[in-house]
Amino acid sequence: MRTREFAGTPVGAVGLGCMGMSWAYSASERDDDTSVALIRQAFDLGVTFIDTAQIYGVGHNETLVGRALAGGRADVVVATKTGLVADRPDPAAMRRLATPEHVKASAEDSLRRLGVDVIDLYYLHRIDPQVPLADTYGAMAELVAEGKVKHLGLSEVTVAQAAEAHVIHPVAAIQSELSLWTRDALGAPGGIAGGGADQDSSTATEVGDVVGWCRENGAAFVPFSPLGRGFLTGTVTSADLADDDFRSRNPRFQEEAMKANQRIVDAVRAVAARHGATPAQVAIAWTLAQGEHVLPIPGTKKEKYLRENAGAADLDLTATDLAELDALPAPAGGRY
Repeated sequence: MRTREFAGTPVGAVGLGCMGMSWAYSASERDDDTSVALIRQAFDLGVTFIDTAQIYGVGHNETLVGRALAGGRADVVVATKTGLVADRPDPAAMRRLATPEHVKASAEDSLRRLGVDVIDLYYLHRIDPQVPLADTYGAMAELVAEGKVKHLGLSEVTVAQAAEAHVIHPVAAIQSELSLWTRDALGAPGGIAGGGADQDSSTATEVGDVVGWCRENGAAFVPFSPLGRGFLTGTVTSADLADDDFRSRNPRFQEEAMKANQRIVDAVRAVAARHGATPAQVAIAWTLAQGEHVLPIPGTKKEKYLRENAGAADLDLTATDLAELDALPAPAGGRY
């Protein structure tokens, strides 16, 4: 696989998001042993930028990744996150908690579950509106000074928030949703930061060009959901979504919205046909085309799709392809 750099370290250009192995999507499709094997297969394919979080399965996903790492993989960069908690493994129970005490204590939990001596990349998963960002990020910077964390990142923030944190300690990465149907982080008009089921939309803030800010400040930009939570692959229908799949409550996955958004999938398919590629590969390649500092982390639980996603690293979209994709309309329905 082609590589890109994260903080001076070569990593596979396409990473792996592990959330769906423990959290948010249908529980009936989860299998821990299969997931551990899949993560190890990812390593063998050159997928060496691995993403997890404390909230995914309330610790379960970090434990899975830790099992996959057992025995040591010096070439793998593992990112995890703090700042979201839940009393049970249900996305509907999620809430923000980013006090200095919590982010430091939860780092110890992450180190234990991952089975590592140092966390490669530690994100603030969401800013807690009850805690000044300077207090939260300052505590995270102390973890770097203590040798427990190598690099710090932020998730779903505005340009102004990124700049505020960067003064305290270098921001090595920002992770936000970015795909052909979610372009907020490119400075799209009306784009908002910090969205989620746990936040009142009235408090959301204009995000700005976060991808550009990362490029200018030497940070990686890490798109989550580059496949539009599976929709851009053209393989997901409303009938496929189990009641415990959080997409069943997502506005974009309601039947009428999905019908309206089919035109986006059709355009992606047309580009894919020209290259002998899959729609998923085109969707991921589009995110890669947004800059050499961009490291998408598509998630999957199946080897077939893991290989397909990894293959996107070798797909070069033409200027004509990009112009067609950039001209796609905004999707029907909100993100959350």
